[in-house]
Amino acid sequence: MELSGDAKMLRIYIGEADRHDHRPLYEAIVREARRQGLAGATVVKGLMGFGKKSRIHTAKILRLSEDLPVIVEIVDTPEKIEAFLPLIDSMVDNGMVTLENLEVLLYRHSGGT
Repeated sequence: MELSGDAKMLRIYIGEADRHDHRPLYEAIVREARRQGLAGATVVKGLMGFGKKSRIHTAKILRLSEDLPVIVEIVDTPEKIEAFLPLIDSMVDNGMVTLENLEVLLYRHSGGT
């Protein structure tokens, strides 16, 4: 797949404990993005954060959180991202979704798996 020039990044802020169809929501989103042929997705687990209710979630040893922040980032052409948005809307019950314009300078795969 080629991807260069104008693109969009879909960023989805959710909690580690969020679920969709009995699996972690971040996993369901990434699997659906792959199934739909999007260029790529990355899941990042946060060490600390808070959301709409201002409750602190942290990974500190003495305060084990069961719902650390998770960010899912998906980059592709504006058309493919726009087409993916209704699915995200139906999957995300709690969280925040942002969309950014960006320019892809390099998107390579060296072979292998």
